[in-house]
Amino acid sequence: DRYKPEEVLSLNFDTPLLYGFEFSDFRIVDEVIKEHEGCIALLFDEIQIVDGWEVYIRGKLDEGFYVGITGSNASMLSRELGTKLTGRHITKELFPFSYAEYCGFTGKTIGDSSLYDYLHQGGFPQYLQLDDQDVLTDLVNDIVYRDIAVRYNIRDDHSLKSLLAYLMGNVGNLVSATKLKQILGMKSTSTVSDYFSYFEQTYLINFVPKFSYSYKAQPLNPKKVYCVDNGVVFVTSPSFTRDEGRRLENMVFAELRRRYSEIFYYNENRKECDFIVVRNSVPQLAIQVCYALTAENRKREVDGLLDALSFFKMGHGLILTYNQHDKFSVGDKTIEALPVSEYFKD
Repeated sequence: DRYKPEEVLSLNFDTPLLYGFEFSDFRIVDEVIKEHEGCIALLFDEIQIVDGWEVYIRGKLDEGFYVGITGSNASMLSRELGTKLTGRHITKELFPFSYAEYCGFTGKTIGDSSLYDYLHQGGFPQYLQLDDQDVLTDLVNDIVYRDIAVRYNIRDDHSLKSLLAYLMGNVGNLVSATKLKQILGMKSTSTVSDYFSYFEQTYLINFVPKFSYSYKAQPLNPKKVYCVDNGVVFVTSPSFTRDEGRRLENMVFAELRRRYSEIFYYNENRKECDFIVVRNSVPQLAIQVCYALTAENRKREVDGLLDALSFFKMGHGLILTYNQHDKFSVGDKTIEALPVSEYFKD
């Protein structure tokens, strides 16, 4: 409500009508702006497609316009914003619906039933409106071809798709570029690493590193792979549908990713903890994810969390489950088990 409709002009650069748009073509945009004398705000979508866009935006800011830009490539936007527009921008990431937003959008009540649905559907609004899996399939294909293959001039899109399918099928597992080069028969480890980067820049995939106080050691360890949305994993990897535990773990990662920028996994002394959240360079949260605590897995899950708590000198740890409550102490450590739906209800 900050601006009236007649005060705003918007332009989407990701359209066939603007194919081949070059920096010199911004003069046409300027002419349109001049024709709308009351225009004080400009909105540009996918402007990073145009080389030198940040120079044009800086000029518009100097002229006194409010400028909003959106884009689907995190790296390209942040790189240019950080160099040409330092101190002149505010960045906000947008994600598919969180669990709480999903319940608000669908009118469902927080609890087991809505959580089950969310774990299987994900949170893309258009998919939830149409209930058509082709929406998600087309989304993934568009990102792979338009935002990655075309943009980075990748001719071997078969390897690109094979790698993506493998990663989606291994959500929650450890992966390394070296091993995947061998498994998929790709040209080089550096090619695999580049593809990793492209997937992450376009928000398809996230890689969680092992926590280490040594910055040099972090890149050398395998990373755990996650996706921004369970629905996307479902249409990309059918095997994902059979593992409720991995669905829950991926959802927990996505919820944490919305809230925190530094997330790691813990693996020391043959003990593992799924997520370590770091804030202001200090590890502050240790979270284990377990669909259901049972007699068979309880010791493993608790021991891994306890080891992480001791390593980081924390007094309280969390085990997020599908629908279990529990709270107990081991020595000076307190462990609380909570349903995911309760922990992420806000």
